[in-house]
Amino acid sequence: MFEVIYMKADYEPWWAFEGWEEHIVKKETFEQEEEALNYLKMILDEFRGKFPKEQVKEDKYWAFWSLKEQCYCESCEDELQIYHGIIWNTPK
Repeated sequence: MFEVIYMKADYEPWWAFEGWEEHIVKKETFEQEEEALNYLKMILDEFRGKFPKEQVKEDKYWAFWSLKEQCYCESCEDELQIYHGIIWNTPK
């Protein structure tokens, strides 16, 4: 199974903090790698059109963001950046 996961959180997807699954917005699963890669490319192209900032780690994690999209953290009394993360998950 090949998975493309979209998560939205106040941290990049490669951190995978405890409970990160609660931030999943959408998960698509595919049997065929080619179909999964086509979907991944489509999502990455879409996000590149929406967000001015992008960072990639290990060719399987993408973070997209806009400096305008932030949330207030009461415990740290500061604004936190919101990240739109894409995770490419392949069979082990």
